[in-house]
Amino acid sequence: MDQNQNQDNQQDNVIQMALQDYKEGLGQFLQKMPDIAGKFNEFTEACFKEGKLTKKEKQLIALGISVVSQDEYCIIYHTKGCLDEGCSEEEILEALGVTAAFGGGAAMSQAVTLVQEAISELGSSDNQKQH
Repeated sequence: MDQNQNQDNQQDNVIQMALQDYKEGLGQFLQKMPDIAGKFNEFTEACFKEGKLTKKEKQLIALGISVVSQDEYCIIYHTKGCLDEGCSEEEILEALGVTAAFGGGAAMSQAVTLVQEAISELGSSDNQKQH
């Protein structure tokens, strides 16, 4: 295994581990604080329901906000949400261009690193599951 392939595998593990950490943490919080976590889950589910905006558009908005706020867990989670809703890499990157125009260098740095790593890993793992 060459060095680049080893680095790619390490980055893939970071993305998957972050998603797993988030899910586990959310599950623990739900057990400890069911009223708060339950209401939060209901609220976010309502926010992401199809309405005048599609679920796809809402995921793109959420990803942009995540990038501007530098929330790495949400960046990964909403990159996956975008892919799950059928966003192409080009659509995600175009939305991130708008995000970077608003959020400046910090937003661009997340767009060209973490989001692209997540697209690469999550897109390829989703493609493998479909075949």
